[in-house]
Amino acid sequence: MTTGALMVGIYWLGTGLTAAAAGYACAALAAVLKRPRARSSSSNPSVTRPLPSVSVLKPLHGAEPRLYENLRDFCVQAHPDYELVFGVRDPEDPAIAVVNRLCAEFPQLVIALVVDPRVHGTNPKVGNLMNMLPHAKHDWLVLADSDIGVPTDYLMRVTAPLNDPGVGIVTCLYRGIARDGLWAEVGRLFIDDWFAPSVRVAHAFGSTRFAFGSTIALRRDTLQAIGGLEVLRDTLADDFWLGELSRQRGLRTVLSDMVVGTDVSETRLSELWKHELRWLRTIRSIAPLGFAMTFVCFTSPVLLLGMALAPSALTAGMALLGGCARVLLNISQRQSRLAGSRWYEILLIPLRDGLSLLEWAVALTGWRVRWRGQVLHARDDDPRRLHE
Repeated sequence: MTTGALMVGIYWLGTGLTAAAAGYACAALAAVLKRPRARSSSSNPSVTRPLPSVSVLKPLHGAEPRLYENLRDFCVQAHPDYELVFGVRDPEDPAIAVVNRLCAEFPQLVIALVVDPRVHGTNPKVGNLMNMLPHAKHDWLVLADSDIGVPTDYLMRVTAPLNDPGVGIVTCLYRGIARDGLWAEVGRLFIDDWFAPSVRVAHAFGSTRFAFGSTIALRRDTLQAIGGLEVLRDTLADDFWLGELSRQRGLRTVLSDMVVGTDVSETRLSELWKHELRWLRTIRSIAPLGFAMTFVCFTSPVLLLGMALAPSALTAGMALLGGCARVLLNISQRQSRLAGSRWYEILLIPLRDGLSLLEWAVALTGWRVRWRGQVLHARDDDPRRLHE
């Protein structure tokens, strides 16, 4: 290859990178701006239909920050008939004290605490849920992570679509709520400015290949049809596969208009790095081809690289467009946030995008993830093959 041909190739590479990053930033902004506006339970026809009784399963592990406040949200739901089933594996788990406090505060509620040390497979959350499920009395189930905060009409709204027998699961997107310090703010941007918009973009193009641990509402017969929780006991992305297995049986996934809040409490870069690397490697195991192209979502460094490779008025114009879209995306997400916003977090955008790009590159180099003191492997995370 001649030097001239090489220079032309580099120029078009830079132009392509700039165009891809700018195009994605604009698509993400459009998808977020067009997201469905949340409707109250009184204005949503499906919510006003009679709702069956619901069992809410909350697997717990340790005294997480704001655990009491997040669990209390589930004790003040407007749903007419529901029970709460909490589960821990360790009889000395400090989360037990929080559950006992809620039992004393809400004696009118049906609250069950399951303390069961049995281990089922390599996924501790799924094992905990397997221990809890026999104690759930009702046939409509809601599985929700312990660090989720919700409004009072949450349970009515996320279960309402289950009235349709063609619906397999209902799931919710979530916003990050930074609790303390710089790295919690940076971690919140990972959720609000990258993860949630990427789901919105996929959904806008018709994809429903997602399910999030923040909320999974389903009927018991759907869970039985996919083989029960047992098929998920050795999978890392248990929430995704719960939805995927139901979709493979011809049932639809509904993305609720309810957006819940999730705590981001990492105070050190090392903690944030391990958490986000686990997320990224899990995503890579689910959609390896799509993950390989994810780098275009990290706008700031990709735009800079593109302009460096192809300095021209064309790339400068596309970079300006992409940069503006990236800033407007952040502003839009801040305006819709559950918690208060700070204008100066715009200054964190280059740091956030650069860190995400670096994490993406490292995620390509291996499959090991650390979760709750265990070392797991995201590779080949497919329950259809693991338990066939």
